[in-house]
Amino acid sequence: MSRQELLSPEGLRVDGRRANELRRISCRASVLNSADGSSYYEQGNTKVLVAVYGPREPRSKSLAHHDQATINVEFNIAPFSTSERRKRSKGDKRLLEVASFVKQTFEGAIQTTVYPRSQIDIYIHLLQHDGGTLETCINAATLALVDAGISMVDYVCACTAGFIDETPVLDLNFVEESSIETPDLTVAVLPRSGNIALLQMESRLHSSKLEGVLELATEGCKHIHKKLDEAVLAAAGELAKKLS
Repeated sequence: MSRQELLSPEGLRVDGRRANELRRISCRASVLNSADGSSYYEQGNTKVLVAVYGPREPRSKSLAHHDQATINVEFNIAPFSTSERRKRSKGDKRLLEVASFVKQTFEGAIQTTVYPRSQIDIYIHLLQHDGGTLETCINAATLALVDAGISMVDYVCACTAGFIDETPVLDLNFVEESSIETPDLTVAVLPRSGNIALLQMESRLHSSKLEGVLELATEGCKHIHKKLDEAVLAAAGELAKKLS
């Protein structure tokens, strides 16, 4: 697919959005009664379910740290998440890669020293895939961790941005990020401090274009932060009603 097809002369993308528009976001917390914290998160047609357990006793004593918690992340893709019906093994490279990025992101955000000799498990299930897998996983995990009452220095909000036809574009969908002509960047930030928790790039991007793409992705993170905050307040309100 050429760049011209990805961005029309009127500045519209394949799904009708402007270059700086996020996809529609819908999310809610406390969706699973069996988990300590959980969330359901949609960004466009990408849908993710996350369950958090812990802090709890580590499965193995060898995994325990006397001064902090161990973070374990497992990522799975539902066979029906894409048109290609494919069951992936636990050793699948893509599964391990996403889980590793999510773990790295939250190791700096979760106050692990509050929970010594314990383990925090984050289970992520991709139910439907339409681009932006890593960003949706991070955003959904943030919501589930807050729901579980895990102590964090701040929310972690993630967003992608790329470059199409000399134009920075926000929140890439599957068609856009699949194009070899579209470099894309995933950024995760801590909204209050503005510190970057993750910066991950799938392809090459010229240094002269990096600043514009990074700024656009960071602005997207700010809007996502508002959505996550609204979901947390909604879950707290529902809990208050149940207790009253």
